[in-house]
Amino acid sequence: MAGFHLDDTIAAVSTAMAPAGIGIVRISGNDAFEVADRVFRAKKEGKKLSAVKSHTIHYGWITEGEEVIDEVLVMVMKGPKTYTGENTVEIDCHGGVLAVKKVLEAVLNAGARAADPGEFTKRAFLNGRMDLTQAEAVMDVISAKSAYALKSSESQLRGTVKKAIRAIREKLIYEIAFIESALDDPEHISLDGYPERLAVVVAEQKKQVEKLLASADEGKMIQEGIKTVILGKPNAGKSSLLNLLAGEEKAIVTDIAGTTRDVLEENLVLKGISLRILDTAGIRKTADTVEKIGVDRALEHAKDADLILYVVDASVPLDENDAKIMEILKGRKAIVLLNKSDLTAVIEKEEMEQKTGAPVISISAREETGMEELEEQMKKMFFQGEISFNDEVYITNARHKQALLEAKKSLELTAGSIEMGMPEDFFSIDLMNAYEELGSIIGEAVGEDLVNEIFSKFCTGK
Repeated sequence: MAGFHLDDTIAAVSTAMAPAGIGIVRISGNDAFEVADRVFRAKKEGKKLSAVKSHTIHYGWITEGEEVIDEVLVMVMKGPKTYTGENTVEIDCHGGVLAVKKVLEAVLNAGARAADPGEFTKRAFLNGRMDLTQAEAVMDVISAKSAYALKSSESQLRGTVKKAIRAIREKLIYEIAFIESALDDPEHISLDGYPERLAVVVAEQKKQVEKLLASADEGKMIQEGIKTVILGKPNAGKSSLLNLLAGEEKAIVTDIAGTTRDVLEENLVLKGISLRILDTAGIRKTADTVEKIGVDRALEHAKDADLILYVVDASVPLDENDAKIMEILKGRKAIVLLNKSDLTAVIEKEEMEQKTGAPVISISAREETGMEELEEQMKKMFFQGEISFNDEVYITNARHKQALLEAKKSLELTAGSIEMGMPEDFFSIDLMNAYEELGSIIGEAVGEDLVNEIFSKFCTGK
């Protein structure tokens, strides 16, 4: 790709810089073997890594001058059948922080350059080993916080998004080429009846784009976690619920109403689902300035929550504060938790179902009951049970979503031009805009600045 320089050889530590069994220093580039030969001394005297077979492992030592730095295994891989598509050497050394650091220093002194963040994966993309969605999925795999997020990222790494985008682009480029050919050679290529046929194609491809967009909200929750806000009156058991879900004492629990003043956030994984849980101040009218700020913050967070867990003390009657909370629940995804089921209940489950229209579960945070039912309800509510990533495509990246929105807009403009009977070259302009927006997702229509921005967020060594 123009504007990128791939002639130098790079190196970096590809494992965490922390005490471990092994550490890996990766070298990639045209001179990877020559650089490695300058620091590697094989057990068999005179063996050169530049002369061995590809995808083989060799035992020896890393040295610098007369100093032996570490005993190592070295893997030699010749391009293009490597991660980056270039000649690659991976040095497996002992995993002490100092040992790994000294091996890397020796490699850099031997002629390699320190890799920028994400530069190995950037080279894999630039060398055609993967498209941009797969490259971004690499980092998503590394940072996945739940089983579903990991499965989704691995699915994208296998090319599910790429295949879906390319299928749409192929349909569009065919129509663009047909229009251009017909405009260039009207004597031999007729456009009679073409707008009607194109309208069908545009409608079909717009439907495919909308299908991908429909998965974006679910995809965002898979990747980032479901923003879950716990609401309820003071002393309903909100903080006890957070502690129970977290498996440890994250929030202070007392019998004093209004103990929680600020928002407490915790990231949890339940049944493979990632949750961003926010425990909030109890909802009630109060003259206490600090507590009032806490209540206002609770209501603010509830506005953009993916899920509201409304905790009700089933042992006390409902009041005007409950009415205020139930008003917030209207049109929102919510689960009502009738807490303190170990005490005598004065609120019936059926009553709460009628008042809120939300699923109601009886729990006891003290007795630790009802959690299984809550977890299953959340999974059913957001993911309709088990998620299969074999065929389904989930859009989890905000950049991809924005490009899809722009492509949809261009297809709508094309449909509008057809309806108004505009000249065919108008169709071509908007179709090309849609084609290029979709191309930006997989990296076939992106500039150097965007590529550098994307890979700058990667960890060094990947």
